[in-house]
Amino acid sequence: METVLVTGAAGFIGCETSLKLLSQGYKVIGVDNINDYYDQNLKYARLERLEHENFIFHKVDIADFKELTAVFEKHKPQYVINLAAQAGVRYSLENPHSYAQSNMVGFVNILECCRYLIEIKSGFKHLVYASSSSVYGGNEKVPFEETDEVCDPRSLYAASKRSNELMAHTYANLFNIPCSGLRFFTVYGPWGRPDMSPMLFAKNILDGKPIKVFNHGDLWRDFTFVGDIVEGVVRLTFHPATGDIPAEVYNIGNSQPVQLLEYIKTMEKVLGKEAVLDLQDWPATEVYKTYASTEKLKKAVGYQPNTNLEKGLAEFAHWYKEYHQNQKEQIAS
Repeated sequence: METVLVTGAAGFIGCETSLKLLSQGYKVIGVDNINDYYDQNLKYARLERLEHENFIFHKVDIADFKELTAVFEKHKPQYVINLAAQAGVRYSLENPHSYAQSNMVGFVNILECCRYLIEIKSGFKHLVYASSSSVYGGNEKVPFEETDEVCDPRSLYAASKRSNELMAHTYANLFNIPCSGLRFFTVYGPWGRPDMSPMLFAKNILDGKPIKVFNHGDLWRDFTFVGDIVEGVVRLTFHPATGDIPAEVYNIGNSQPVQLLEYIKTMEKVLGKEAVLDLQDWPATEVYKTYASTEKLKKAVGYQPNTNLEKGLAEFAHWYKEYHQNQKEQIAS
């Protein structure tokens, strides 16, 4: 049985990825520091879904090199999926140091641990790590392609993710560590993050409160259902980068950007309630349009998202109502 170490295992994508790997018969080592960036109860609820004889969890911060090294030394995984990071674009204006610690120090620690596995000839095969579509910054050419320039980040979060790509390339070059980065576009679905638009919008719509709509709704996002994302992540994990410098970067999105106002209309439909809109101006951290070309990932592993927005949001809405009803009942009792 091969072992996959997943950091950020209590997170949105990390939990779903771990479940997929367990269903395919892999041993999964989950790592997460369960920080308080958002509701920790949601993170623990995700971990409960991962209770399985082939799942082992370590509450470890990837920025703690000593503790992280101990996990790698104990389990010696063949594959590593690094999804742990300080998330959020606008939050980087409030707490920049958390991005430096998790996204940069933490990622160097991941690379050093993979280097250790290579040096001891443990059978390590591939590091897959989360980058972001935010690295494209002010790029106005669409769709975004991996060959586009990425030298105009609009947030510290974006800069930290671009730094991950550069560090991975360096370690692939120096130590022959196969590394593949995934530039995630907007991911949504059941068990998502409370700071992301589906949760924020759903809560306010159902509560009859206004939702903030940036640039008066004239923003475009490449919304991608979490199940499609996970399929791509898992497929790529077992497709190690090769070549003289075994480092690759891939877009992973839906390739069908949707305007924010259209997204809100679909959300209203699946929730069965009209939204109250708080139309706002353009925030400095946002980009106008994200639009992924996924041809490279399709060619590599056959990636092909197949969940349309209404179907995906309907699944999200069903989960959201059920989960939050349970939360209310627990509080009441």
